[in-house]
Amino acid sequence: MSGLLERIGRGSVRRPWLTIVFWVLLVVAALGVASAAGGTTADDYDVPGTSSQAGTDLLRERFPQLAGTEARVVLHNTGGALDAGVVQQVTQRLGEVPDVGFVGEPRVSDDGDTALIDLRYRVPVTDLGAGAVDELREAAAPATGAGLTVEYAGQVPEGERAGGSSGEVAGLLAALVVLVLAFGSVLAAGLPILVALFGLGFGMAIILLLAAVTEVGTSAPTSAAMIGLGVGIDYALLIITRHVEGLRGGLSPAEAAVRAITTAGRSVLVAGATVLISLAGLFFSGLAAFRSFGYATMLMVVAMLLASITLVPALSVLAGRRLLSRRARKAADAGHGLAAAVTAPTLTGRWAAAVARRPLAGALGALTVLLLLAAPALSMRTWPQDAGTQSSDQTVRRAYDLIAAEYGPGAYAPLAVVVDLDRTPAAELEPTVARLAAVPGVAEVGAPLISADGRAAVISVQAAYAPKDERTPELVETLRSGVLPPGAEVTGVTAVFVDIAGLLAERLWLVVALVVGVSILFQIIVFRSLLVPLKAAVVNLLGVSAAYGVLTAVFQFGWGHQLVGIDHAVPVSTWVPLLLFAALFGLSMDYEVFLLSRIREEWLRTGDPRASVIRGLAATGRVITCAALIMVVVFAGFISSGDIILKMIGLGLAAAVALDATVIRMVLVPATMTLFGKANWWLPSWLDRILPAVRVEAPETPAASEEAEPVAATR
Repeated sequence: MSGLLERIGRGSVRRPWLTIVFWVLLVVAALGVASAAGGTTADDYDVPGTSSQAGTDLLRERFPQLAGTEARVVLHNTGGALDAGVVQQVTQRLGEVPDVGFVGEPRVSDDGDTALIDLRYRVPVTDLGAGAVDELREAAAPATGAGLTVEYAGQVPEGERAGGSSGEVAGLLAALVVLVLAFGSVLAAGLPILVALFGLGFGMAIILLLAAVTEVGTSAPTSAAMIGLGVGIDYALLIITRHVEGLRGGLSPAEAAVRAITTAGRSVLVAGATVLISLAGLFFSGLAAFRSFGYATMLMVVAMLLASITLVPALSVLAGRRLLSRRARKAADAGHGLAAAVTAPTLTGRWAAAVARRPLAGALGALTVLLLLAAPALSMRTWPQDAGTQSSDQTVRRAYDLIAAEYGPGAYAPLAVVVDLDRTPAAELEPTVARLAAVPGVAEVGAPLISADGRAAVISVQAAYAPKDERTPELVETLRSGVLPPGAEVTGVTAVFVDIAGLLAERLWLVVALVVGVSILFQIIVFRSLLVPLKAAVVNLLGVSAAYGVLTAVFQFGWGHQLVGIDHAVPVSTWVPLLLFAALFGLSMDYEVFLLSRIREEWLRTGDPRASVIRGLAATGRVITCAALIMVVVFAGFISSGDIILKMIGLGLAAAVALDATVIRMVLVPATMTLFGKANWWLPSWLDRILPAVRVEAPETPAASEEAEPVAATR
């Protein structure tokens, strides 16, 4: 690995402008091709092997006019009863919207001030153009002109995600401020962000091209960008920090760049591999939406890795000694030498020594903090998502509130009972409707609708509870278990979400076992140790659990929910725990690799387990803190998103990374490694012989300064 990285580094250093021009042309060409041939994103909620999917498939076969993309238009008059003429005019115009195959009769509320109009498209939502919602607005123009409130619900407006917020830009600006404070050089601060932006452009282009040949979820590109920016800036930061260390040690810019790639570059590749391993676990989730998130984010991480190991050496050698702080350059010009600035003990060096002096107290204290934060997760309740969990500035949420107020909490997403009349006699329909109406929790049952060929029937069932109510899954199971005749299935969005929640609850543990197991094996190979990988897995699981606890406390318990821009407590989205685990386990391993690779260097050089922990933490503590702070501000920027799932992912990632870089990496890991001593690096000789050799430590380590900090200015 080191030979390949050295060749890449020397190639970039010898031809820096060629490397930069190549990346500019690559990104421009990729974005150009993506804009011309890229696809559109869409959510695939098919859940093979479930009752809801069987019902959906039957609905698509026997009721094609009802199985297409759904939209609903809500007309409301705050001043009294609706004008029936306006309602009929809007209904007629909706039937003329392109690709609309069915428009239901308006359902007028009991007080006459609200009308609900259902419509179905003949094509899937992926085939609708970007202006589908605008076409609905145009059709409803007579109602708007008459002063009525018009809101939109269903798949079409739900696919119109809230636009990007200023939080993402603010996150990048905050990251720039952190880097300026860390390096004491505006140029050095800008390089990691510039490299990450190159990787982001290339990665997004590849994701859009991927969407042209397979389905990519609507949230996948944004989530991939969120994680990609975080890891991209971190990877570039680690390499640049090693480069600055080389400059401070007296190396020329070219040699410092090559050495940074052959040392820190190796750690970056290993860290990236752990992220990819974690994300690959999503392929075992059983859902297409998770698979799309997995490969979209994996592509983004690969783009960031390529940008980091090729662009950083080129930009670093062009920047020369200007990457050093002004004080360090003045010290060198005055003849004091660059290395002299790092000989004095630093804050992280003193902290490392303090942790090593009282490792048991540090370990117990850190463990207590993590367990306390994780405690709320024991009460976590999940529900995939619905319009009722979204922000009130979105039309789907306002439509949800109107429908719930006028027609009941279960009216927004009624259940659909699909009956196969080839298996169930038509005479059973009337008794089935009666049994459904008698079930506690059922508010209303519609008359059976028979298919054109007479081979199927569909019955609309409105629950008395909101879709996210914890009683709704129980109602669905009650209907399936003893109410319906053979050949009848419960489907609809609510039933699909019930099945998704159950599937993900089962698959979560499979994904956890696979990701943790493969990560442990990979780290055994890399670090030649049994205890270190096992400890890392346990510690990272504690960090993920703490993040779950924070999410539960904020979103479900409602502690400080206004601070994240929601107006009421909501369940944690079913999508989030598995996505967070896959992302966080990999990101946590990033910092584990950064820290342990340096500790291992010192262990191999000195053979002193306690001193190697102190020196390893002293050498990486500040860069890990800096990198984590950057990730936190980037992830926190997404909390301002209008989409509830992105809010949860942003808060979960920000909280977990903050805990990982402080409580875990600065206290728990060094404390436990000090306690375990030489046992950290024990590996049976027979296992050592059969494992492939992968090194993350430097092939030769010169006398190391106590702190390979990214800064001189902040000391």
